[in-house]
Amino acid sequence: MRAVDFQLTEDQRDLRGGVRALLEGRYGRAALRASVDRGEGVDRGVDRGLWRELGEAGFFALRLPEEEGGTGLGLAEAVLVFEEAGRVLLPGPLVATHLAAGVVPGAARGTAVVTAFDLGGPFVAHLGGADAVLGMDGVPEGVPVRSVDPLTPLYRAAGPGAVPEALRDEGALLTAALQLGSALRTTELAVRYAKEREQFGQPVGAFQAVKHLCAGMLVRGEVARTAVYAAAVTGAPGEIAGAKLLADEAAVRNARDCLQVHGGMGFTWEADVHLHLKRAWVRAEQWRTAAQAEEVLAAELLAGSA
Repeated sequence: MRAVDFQLTEDQRDLRGGVRALLEGRYGRAALRASVDRGEGVDRGVDRGLWRELGEAGFFALRLPEEEGGTGLGLAEAVLVFEEAGRVLLPGPLVATHLAAGVVPGAARGTAVVTAFDLGGPFVAHLGGADAVLGMDGVPEGVPVRSVDPLTPLYRAAGPGAVPEALRDEGALLTAALQLGSALRTTELAVRYAKEREQFGQPVGAFQAVKHLCAGMLVRGEVARTAVYAAAVTGAPGEIAGAKLLADEAAVRNARDCLQVHGGMGFTWEADVHLHLKRAWVRAEQWRTAAQAEEVLAAELLAGSA
């Protein structure tokens, strides 16, 4: 069996560094908090200026051929880009708009916002500010429903809809990359706070219980990273399902443990930890839920044993 090298190339590292610099400059913590403070649960629409900047930077057209205005890169590079978006909790229907590039006019350039029926049942995120719905003609009417994430407005749509099956795996993998970015970021936040916060004359990170929490977060994040990167290379449905399961678990549990490391401070509105946890809960229900991913894995196992 031929060994596969999953190490990033120099071009991939440069891509990740460039995207991180772009997002930190355009959507750093100040911008995140400003988005939240404009109103919890209020759909003020996608930031069209930011969406266009993302389009100009090639965020949505990353995998389109160069002759179609894209950069001709692959799924592995898209995963790196979405991982960085997950780190900063970049809001909006990023996955659906990316998948719509080359299909919906304006999606690749960031002049159109595209959402999708990527949640169970009739629920759609960001429907109020969308120009199109992936796999549908037109945008259905929707009734706002309360969302746990203040930056992911949800709607109960009036008409039936479904994501095209051909795009479901790609959507699940890109969502896993967003979850991975969040899981790695909450690990960083926990470690930094554990070094800075002191009790009984020493940093709380010196206490064994806190060390164990941070170590567990690191392990979950790295296991998820390996699974997501491998699935981006193979593109196999089973690999993608496993990556989504691991990334969802890492994002949710790391946010919870990060909150634990922060103690009482972690429960306050001013801390960013709760934003990562709420977004992780929503993403865990998008594109492929745990139950759906388990069904994919079970079907592959049964097929392999037949």
